[in-house]
Amino acid sequence: MSKLNDQGVTYKVTKSDAEWQKELSREEFYILREKGTERPRTGQYDKFYPKEGHFVCAGCGTPLYSAAAKFDSGCGWPAFDKIVEGAVVTQTDRSMGMVRVEIMCGNCGGHLGHVFEGERMTPTNERHCVNSISVKYVDEPLPEGKREAKVLPKSEPATRQSLLAELLGKKDA
Repeated sequence: MSKLNDQGVTYKVTKSDAEWQKELSREEFYILREKGTERPRTGQYDKFYPKEGHFVCAGCGTPLYSAAAKFDSGCGWPAFDKIVEGAVVTQTDRSMGMVRVEIMCGNCGGHLGHVFEGERMTPTNERHCVNSISVKYVDEPLPEGKREAKVLPKSEPATRQSLLAELLGKKDA
């Protein structure tokens, strides 16, 4: 697995594929280390909505999401609207004929899923679409001092003129 990410972060937890394969199930290795995707509506946490607790990376145990950040998006995978600050890194994903933003554990680089913006489902306007296999539920509050926030930077709202300029490849329209 490439250790690249858009932030240039070096992962604290680094292991060979052989080491990961000894620690993870075949499915966990496929999702976390080979950037696979579980089938929609099959994950253990898709329709699981605890009132308390948090979710950690299945690869290294890093706290990622509070139970309060989880919501029902109807997408078929667990959805969250914010993340523990600094817990993930992003990578521009140009696979499957589109541009998406992949989210990975900031500690071990494990593939979590993708983040989508602009759907207006929550106040943060983000949907973290996460593979259930990538996370584990912990029935305890987030560790003290951990806060949650959006992962994507704030963007300026598009105007008709800025969209036209982008389409025409011009700086000013």
